[in-house]
Amino acid sequence: MYLPAVAGYPALPGALVQAGLAIGDIVHLTEYVTGAGPDLVPARSIALGGHRVPVSRVPVEAVVGRDDPYILGVSAHPGGGTLLAADGDALRVADGIVYLPSVHTTEGDFREQYRCCLDRIAALLDLAGLTPAALTRTIDYTATATRAEYPRCGRPRKEVLGTGPVHPGAAGILVDRPVEPGAQVSLDALAALGPLTAINPGWARYDTLTYKPAVRAGDKIFFSGFGALDPVTQLALHDGDLPAQAEYIYASIETVLAAAGASGTAVTSLIEYVTPGAAADYPRTAELRAKHFPNAAVTSVVCSALLRPEFMLETIPACF
Repeated sequence: MYLPAVAGYPALPGALVQAGLAIGDIVHLTEYVTGAGPDLVPARSIALGGHRVPVSRVPVEAVVGRDDPYILGVSAHPGGGTLLAADGDALRVADGIVYLPSVHTTEGDFREQYRCCLDRIAALLDLAGLTPAALTRTIDYTATATRAEYPRCGRPRKEVLGTGPVHPGAAGILVDRPVEPGAQVSLDALAALGPLTAINPGWARYDTLTYKPAVRAGDKIFFSGFGALDPVTQLALHDGDLPAQAEYIYASIETVLAAAGASGTAVTSLIEYVTPGAAADYPRTAELRAKHFPNAAVTSVVCSALLRPEFMLETIPACF
């Protein structure tokens, strides 16, 4: 279960109770932190009370429509799954999903850091007896200043993830405050046990990329991030019109769902990254979102920018 965004660690127990869960059921936490960012280690330690979980830290510009200094993205499963721990790292495996902490480094140039992050993910997966072929989704966080260098991550992805035919879903989000000074890349990932199947409604652009529109693992579907991009012409659409971009994005997601034999009601979570210039208009997308994905828990944050300058919104759905 992916909970609606939680307004900090003091609110975590109540949010879990409302969902019929407890602290021991948490399998992953994402800390979306604004500004300079508070030190969340003490609050996290108090809230978890010794329960170890993988944690991802994501710097953001703001939380959409709220003044909270940070919010939590919470994934939980009754019983908390299985803990795998070594050298201070913690993974959890629950209902066939492998939850990992985010990784980063401060050594090397952009491509070297990206490769280091992928290698670190591979080492973490080894704790579960898996290889990078088990990855179902990656989200990388890089700075606007490195946008021109971003294509350089293609080579290390091919070297570590292989040539397919199955690759994870992927998203790239621009955040101008690094998770640590000197870190040009931060990488978040999910994996799954068992065989994976790529889901592609026939979009040829993905034939040469190291990610797919979506990946199925059993009864679960993991998606890439979706922006208002024509998959045939690769042109960005509806420049300056957030509701139109949102409608296009949601329709694209439903196209992929249809290829998987599913519909929007199957989507259980949406993570939405909104650009600063689009944040004021974001409430106008609420009705569209509810129409397409009525069962989804939504987390909405303001990023620094998106990889295509025309994009105002990137949406990452999941069905599990």
